[in-house]
Amino acid sequence: MKNTTSRPGERSVPESDLGAPVPSAAGTARRYEVRIVALLAVGFGLVGLDRNIIAPLFPAMVKDLGLTYQDLGIISGVLAIFWGLASIVAGNLSDRIGRRKVLIPAVVGFSLVCGLTGAASGMGMLLVFRAAMGLFEGAYTPASIAHTSESSTPSRRGFNMGLQQSLFALLGLGVGPIIATQLLDVLSSWRWVFSLVALPGFVVAFLLYRTLREPGHAAAASQVRAGARAAEVRVGARPAWREIFAERNVLLATAMLFGNFSCVFVMVALMPSYLTDYLGLSATHMGFVLSAFGFGGFVGYIALPALSDRLGRKPVLVGAFVIGIGALIVFRTLGANLAALFLVLFVVAVCEFGALCLLTGPVVTEAVPAALVASAAGLPIGIGEIAGGGLTPVIGGFIAQHFGINSIIFVAIVGLAISLTMSLFLRETAPIRTKGHLGEESADVGVDVVTAR
Repeated sequence: MKNTTSRPGERSVPESDLGAPVPSAAGTARRYEVRIVALLAVGFGLVGLDRNIIAPLFPAMVKDLGLTYQDLGIISGVLAIFWGLASIVAGNLSDRIGRRKVLIPAVVGFSLVCGLTGAASGMGMLLVFRAAMGLFEGAYTPASIAHTSESSTPSRRGFNMGLQQSLFALLGLGVGPIIATQLLDVLSSWRWVFSLVALPGFVVAFLLYRTLREPGHAAAASQVRAGARAAEVRVGARPAWREIFAERNVLLATAMLFGNFSCVFVMVALMPSYLTDYLGLSATHMGFVLSAFGFGGFVGYIALPALSDRLGRKPVLVGAFVIGIGALIVFRTLGANLAALFLVLFVVAVCEFGALCLLTGPVVTEAVPAALVASAAGLPIGIGEIAGGGLTPVIGGFIAQHFGINSIIFVAIVGLAISLTMSLFLRETAPIRTKGHLGEESADVGVDVVTAR
């Protein structure tokens, strides 16, 4: 006899007809929560690695392809713009067709494009490959954040969402520069580095195929589109996508992400050149200092969301922006002191990436209905990427080219100042501060699916 999903007194459609069964027992649900958060975290780590490894490799690429600071800004900006467009579209799409149909192709796609980047022969091919990478990675981001929220117990939601996003910083910005510079010494060509770092993505895609379950609302909607009779499936009224624009936190998070992304992507894209060309560090020392951005980001991704589970989202964000601005001011005064550069950049990264996780995760996902979780995450990410990640690296590259590479720190400070101002107007959504009235249902997003008599 097949297992079924139903409410008492209702006849049910067998779970086998809806795809993979949704975990019901507490122990099974907890095991799934741990497994899927870990797997989505590794996937997001590879997103960070594939996206950001170009920065520490850029000094070597300049010799072969004849690139400039402004070219690097344009390359980073193009990826961010297409990432942003994909986040907006794919976030809403995954709410409608399910997570599997978005996440698995996205991982395969960005891994393939990363490998192909090593075959680039000039600026034109780099732009095409990085634009394609932006599409696939942008599709992965809101869908993975939404499924982490859906799979998490409310009291652990902030921590889980931080953990899921933390490997972006650890692999992409912490270990990535070390991997890039060491592999470059061994392989003697930057082209092979891109090919090697692409391989783990295909393994993650296979494991997601074996593990990932759809949330209840997506499974039911998929059955309807597959041709089930309307009388056989009852799905609760779906909120309109435009409803996310009526939520203050979504609009504020969008503005704050513009400021935060302005800081993050200018620093990520141009910091290697700042360290080598302005401070005169060697490639190895540059990789060591730049790794602080990744390790600090890893700590920030986990610590700040977990702290916000206890103190609230708003006070943690305000504090992060204040400390981040102060650390950037100090960073600009430092010379070629490796320990001091590492420590201050570590603090900057804790604040930037911890805030980034809160803004793309609980601040928006706790403020909207469950059926719009990925859409709510995708909109701020998309607009923030296009404006902050797309335009400011280009502006930063222009400023560095015409006013000196040391001028990029000012761009980062202005970005965080914008975010700090907007954070003062946020509505608190943390369950501990709202007595559990917001977001408690996001851990169980199944809808009623019943069979007609």
